[in-house]
Amino acid sequence: MLIDTFGRKFNYLRLSITDVCNFRCNYCLPDGYDCDQERNFLTLNEIETLVTAFAQLGIKKIRITGGEPGLRKDLTDIISLCSQTPGIEKVALTTNGFNLARNATAWKAAGLNAINVSADSLDPRMFSAITGNQNLTDILHGVDVAQEAGIESLKLNAVLLKQFNYSQLQDYLDWIKDRNLTIRFIELMKTGDNQSFFRQNHVSGQEIKSLLLQQGWQQKLKHKLDGPAQEFFHPNSTGRIGLIMPYGKDFCDTCNRLRMSAIGKLHLCLFAEAGNNIRPWLTASDVEGCKQIIIDTLFDKKVAHQLQQGFVGGTKHLAMLGG
Repeated sequence: MLIDTFGRKFNYLRLSITDVCNFRCNYCLPDGYDCDQERNFLTLNEIETLVTAFAQLGIKKIRITGGEPGLRKDLTDIISLCSQTPGIEKVALTTNGFNLARNATAWKAAGLNAINVSADSLDPRMFSAITGNQNLTDILHGVDVAQEAGIESLKLNAVLLKQFNYSQLQDYLDWIKDRNLTIRFIELMKTGDNQSFFRQNHVSGQEIKSLLLQQGWQQKLKHKLDGPAQEFFHPNSTGRIGLIMPYGKDFCDTCNRLRMSAIGKLHLCLFAEAGNNIRPWLTASDVEGCKQIIIDTLFDKKVAHQLQQGFVGGTKHLAMLGG
């Protein structure tokens, strides 16, 4: 088991396989992806070494992220590799859903257990205003296809923005009343590129939580492999609500996840200064060496991020490391 100097146990890896994204979300990549960046992403063989090493160190859950992971043609192979690695109990995917309808069945067959789909509005015009994409209907159809394929856990992610979708909060609650899935509201985070936008659009997660509790929503207990979201249920709703509140008190106390960038850097926090390059061990297929560098790096993990103080580290935008 991976344990840091503060006694926190790590069983969850967020694995970015590309930082390329085909959406232009106003809170992340409003000008689109910069094609001049390095694109020498981890190969399938390097990912195999990485996943094997982490699994042998006690990682039980892997979430495949981007950028947009669906842009990689070998995504199905990556899912299969992760699901077949001894020790890995759950494989999840975060996607914008642009090709979900076409691939959900194959991803399920490869071993995918859970999908989180970005849906920053249920209104097509607002969705387009936020994401620069006009295919909301196709994306929601993909969610239906994923459910029909038997994906165990389906969640929609929405970054709540004061000047955009915050007024549509009740629309989400109404939409999930008869749907067996979870809507997760994510508190907007400040990054290197969005500081003015953050000041204009940040909504406190605690404010949303108070509203839910007033409406009779009740908080669920966490499973050991769950991420940072607080999840809520209501006796009159089939669907559930999740809240991710990185500015909340004690958010980092239960941290159980590490992050790998698409170019082979191990990040101890989304908002740390820089990752530790472990790619030489991955390229050499050196599982034991990889395990040792992971253990050594973990000693540097800090007790908490410093978002409340305005520190965003080396995170220029969320697509760099999968949010």
